Amino acid sequence: MNILVINCGSSSLKFQVINAESEKLLAKGLCERIGMDGSCITYENKADNTGKEFNEIPMPDHNKAVSLVLSALTNEKTGVLKSLSEIGAVGHRIVHGGEKFTSSVVITDEVIEAIKEVSDLAPLHNPANLIGVDACKSLMPGTPMVAVFDTAFHQTMPEKAYMYALPLKYYKEYKVRRYGFHGTSHSFVSKEAAKVAGKAYDDCKTIVCHLGNGASISAVMNGKCVDTSMGLTPLEGLIMGTRSGDLDPAIVDFIAGKEGITATEVTNVLNKKSGVFALSDGLSSDFRDLEDGYKNGNKYAKLAVDAFCYRVAKYIGSYTAAMNGVDVIAFTAGIGENSAFVRENVMAYLGYLGVTCDKEENAKREDIHKISTADSKVLVYSIATNEELAIARETYELTK
Repeated sequence: MNILVINCGSSSLKFQVINAESEKLLAKGLCERIGMDGSCITYENKADNTGKEFNEIPMPDHNKAVSLVLSALTNEKTGVLKSLSEIGAVGHRIVHGGEKFTSSVVITDEVIEAIKEVSDLAPLHNPANLIGVDACKSLMPGTPMVAVFDTAFHQTMPEKAYMYALPLKYYKEYKVRRYGFHGTSHSFVSKEAAKVAGKAYDDCKTIVCHLGNGASISAVMNGKCVDTSMGLTPLEGLIMGTRSGDLDPAIVDFIAGKEGITATEVTNVLNKKSGVFALSDGLSSDFRDLEDGYKNGNKYAKLAVDAFCYRVAKYIGSYTAAMNGVDVIAFTAGIGENSAFVRENVMAYLGYLGVTCDKEENAKREDIHKISTADSKVLVYSIATNEELAIARETYELTK
């Protein structure tokens, strides 16, 4: 069965076609600037490796974007499908499922309404995700569709981990609690980590460090997430590209008073103008630039990288305590997979766990490789995440 995976944003649409049985990637692409001038589609036939195609073409809405995707996939010369009937199901990434969804589900009218009900928890993402669902429904009527939620994997957290110490009415009335994000990646990588470590997933303590422009860490014990760093929103937790991560909440009121701005405006600063971008004095939110700056003696680049690694190490320590030990630590996502510099700096804090870095292995770039030494008491890996494959697997299981 071929699965079409859709990740729909407010003005973009990422897509892949994956054969569920072989797990082979057949095609992938991206629609950008939907509803704006200069909209374009990039398409790659991965089955024949015919290279990238780029076309600038008007996309007034997501219906048009999905239509162009389907046309590209069935193109006589470069398409990977003879007809749309070869798509057995569509898997949609949905950012927030609230407490209603603890696992992936086949999309029905009732599911769509339930997703809308929790959209106030992800007002920028859920409505956009649902636009993709509506577009596919109108163009592919009768094709089964599955919602795969970013938050679902973290729904196994116990109350002591997800509750904030606030008046209970805020939880009871507004569902203010910690939800966590990047769940599809944490689920995929934690399973891969147990597999390569030769351990049973339901008998393994794993810490997954999903480090990218958005970054989060999860503690996975015996196959279940017991804690994660992001909270009600993706702002909590690690220092990120432009997000502040954890801070004293009184800072919001303090800055608002000093600057004469609203709490909403301060929150915008915390989300879009903070993080390593701010600590580097505006140098960059890209770790390639920050590492170059660090090595060239830029003190603010050094501050940004040092603070980032320190926060990651602190979370690893706290989650080791939460699980009363750790068997495997896995680095993943853009920074986690590609920055040997960051991995080595984080691992330097973990000597108390008996962790030692194999610098030669750490310098390599491979989808999966062990970066701890043979005598390290904790296994440490760099593992490439694959959220699209995880979505395809979930979709296949529910629709085969």
